[in-house]
Amino acid sequence: MHKIVCVTACPTGIAHTYMAAESLDKAGKSLGVHMIVETNGAIGVENKLKEVDIKSSVGVIIASDISIDKTRFKDKIIIETTTSEAIKDSKKLINQLLDQVKG
Repeated sequence: MHKIVCVTACPTGIAHTYMAAESLDKAGKSLGVHMIVETNGAIGVENKLKEVDIKSSVGVIIASDISIDKTRFKDKIIIETTTSEAIKDSKKLINQLLDQVKG
């Protein structure tokens, strides 16, 4: 089973951050992909990605409306998008990343 790590964030850190996280998680489950989602919300970072999870993942989806430091994702395929896009079509983002992995 593929593993994808994700980061979601929005300026206010309330609704869109968590809606995007839930959408990515549900889409991953329906596609048979193990998703680990870090949220950067109003109460800070939750479910912070572990180095081991990043290293063992096939890639990263960043669904954010604010700037995210990508240095910890060095050498990983990264799909960057908005929280709105992740909420609207998470399956497309996951498949886009998996297509790049197959390359």
